[in-house]
Order: sequence, then structure tokens, then C-alpha cells
Amino acid sequence: MNNHEIDYKIHGEEMQCVEIELDPQESVISEPGSFMMMTEGINMATLFGDGTEKGLMGKLFSAGKRMLTGENLFMTAYTNVSNEKKQVTFAAPYSGKIIPLDLSELGGKVICQKDSFLCAAKGVAVGIELQKKLGTGLFGGEGFIMQKLEGDGMTFVHSGGHVIEKDLQPGEILKIDTGCIVAFTKDVQYDIQFVGGIKNSIFGGEGLFFAQLRGPGKVWIQTLPISRLAGRILQFGTTKNGEQGGVLGGLGNLLNGDGL
Repeated sequence: MNNHEIDYKIHGEEMQCVEIELDPQESVISEPGSFMMMTEGINMATLFGDGTEKGLMGKLFSAGKRMLTGENLFMTAYTNVSNEKKQVTFAAPYSGKIIPLDLSELGGKVICQKDSFLCAAKGVAVGIELQKKLGTGLFGGEGFIMQKLEGDGMTFVHSGGHVIEKDLQPGEILKIDTGCIVAFTKDVQYDIQFVGGIKNSIFGGEGLFFAQLRGPGKVWIQTLPISRLAGRILQFGTTKNGEQGGVLGGLGNLLNGDGL
């Protein structure tokens, strides 16, 4: 085992947090902004990248990729410097579920949405997974640039809404909205497909492209991508009373006294 072995407990239902229990000298890494609380005896240290890169060039290359994709250049490591067990807790940034992933049981690598990583045992490498196919790169949307989590330790990702876990058999295909993908194991093949049909493309309302995942492997799916939630909030925030410009909107204005 190259990673620190950590114990954990997930609290809550729809607004979850994960409590990590650290033995003496054990560490956990996290993205900035996910920290919630910790007990006395834990030391915080800022890492350039995730702390697994070797040499100056390796660190600069990793940081450059993270910067190009909008990720933070630094991570925070929390280390138990006391002689007894201590706890540190991390919270998800929006309503949904926290998914624990044991990389030692998942082939040593999981690919996930680039904003879904929450925290991991120190030693897990957090990198960038660029889709190599031209079509995937041009039309992949949220699924184009993803994170890869490599190692043999525990890592935690968060999702929006409810989580569905599917085991794909060899050759089995799942077609899915790119934003609904949370994570999948390394043997799953990822591609982008055109919806097809002029009416579907223009009037379907679901976009021109969807993701195609081909087994074998495991896939985690979220019911509420943050982009979909943000888009709906923006829609209601920029129209008066959330109205859609129809008859009911006008009636609402009259009832509120706005049309008098």
C-alpha cells in the first residue's frame, strides 16, 4: 500500500459531510474550500499539486495542466501530528451524495467529473484526464475534461441529487447526458454521440450530443448536475417571478397587483 489507510464515516442525507479518522502521522488531501472542521492535533499544510509529483518539472507540468482546466494549483494536506486518533471533516458544496471509492478494489484508477473530487488519502494522485478523440474534445461539454484519481487508497467524490450505480457488462452500452456522469472505472470506454434527426436536434431540448459509455466497468450517475441546477436558478432569477411569458405569467402579475 502506497497510500495512507484512513477510516471514515459519512453523515447526513442530502447535505452530506464525511468525517475522516486519522491515526498518528496519517494524512488526507482535499481541494481548497471543502474543509468543514477538525479536532485539535491536526496540522494543515499547502501542497503544490497533490504532493505526489516527483521533481520540479513534474510539479510544474502537473500544475500547468490543472491551471489550464480551471483547477486550483494547490491542495491542502491534513496530518495527525498527535499520538492519538483525530478527526477532520469535509462537506460537499451542494445538495447531493458523497461517494466513497476504494481505488484498491477498482483497478487503481477512477475517472470522474473534474469538479466532483472532495478529498482522498494522501498518496492518491489527482490528475487531469483529457479525452483523446476529436469528436469527444469538440462536443464533450462537461465530459470533455475530467479528473483521474490513481492509487490504492480511499478517495471521496460528491454528486448532485441522487446517485445510481451501474455495472456494465463487456460490450454493454449506456447513453447518458454528459453532465450526469459522476465517475467510471478505467476500463469503461467513453465517447460522444450525435443525437440524430433534425427534429431531435432542433426541438428535443436535450442538446445535440450525449455520452456513450461502453463496458466492462462500473459507472456512477447523478440525477442533478450542478450545471443544470445553476441554469434553472439563472432562468428564474432573470425573469420576473420566474414567469415564462405565458398567460399564467400575466395572470400572476394581475394577482400580485403588478398589472394594475
